[in-house]
Amino acid sequence: MSGHSKWNNIKRKKEKTDAQRAKIFTKIGRELAVAVKEGGADPNVNSKLKDAIAKAKSNNVPNDNIERIIKKAAGGDGNDYEEITYEGYGPSGVAIIIETLTDNRNRTAGNIRHYFSKYGGNMGSTGCVSFMFKEKGIIVIDAEDVDESKIEEDAIEAGAGDFIVDDDCYVIYTDKEDYSSVHNYLEEKGYTFVSSEIGMAPDNYVTLPDEEAEKVNVLLDILDEDEDIKNVWHNLK
Repeated sequence: MSGHSKWNNIKRKKEKTDAQRAKIFTKIGRELAVAVKEGGADPNVNSKLKDAIAKAKSNNVPNDNIERIIKKAAGGDGNDYEEITYEGYGPSGVAIIIETLTDNRNRTAGNIRHYFSKYGGNMGSTGCVSFMFKEKGIIVIDAEDVDESKIEEDAIEAGAGDFIVDDDCYVIYTDKEDYSSVHNYLEEKGYTFVSSEIGMAPDNYVTLPDEEAEKVNVLLDILDEDEDIKNVWHNLK
């Protein structure tokens, strides 16, 4: 796996400045608010909110912040965000799916189109690459001080569908329906997560020479920095 993987990017951002952590909190706050507005403030009956809370906790969002966002959204406060997904190809034909939460679709679409154009990609139409991905639960655990055979055994026991080693992270894939139970099982076992969420996993990965892969990574980093962009999924190995 590439040394510039999505999971290492997430770890690196967590370790950076307060401003970057604040940006992560802002994005997750939007997800929590949208989940509440769509399905209510009780995570026991709102699976989308339950999953958003799990993601917030894996990103070290304080419980007080989570509760405040949920309460505010339940009271009808805050902006009206809509979820829009964009698709396209990065340099060397790497497939990219971009999930956004935005209160201004014209701004967001314009920005994404600009990023693709400037950094060697092409924005495509709906469905142009999504057929190459499947929606799955994706749980990432830092490999440091965690025994590989033990976490693999626990992941299988929890009901995970797949387990891979990606650089210095363990990535656990689940069926979408099994995500919450696997997440809760591993959490109860004492594992902490680099990230944990429902996401888009590619059916197959593409491998590029380092120079070409770096061009893709520049685009991926630019996309990830945009506050309107919730998630970026791709098939670069």
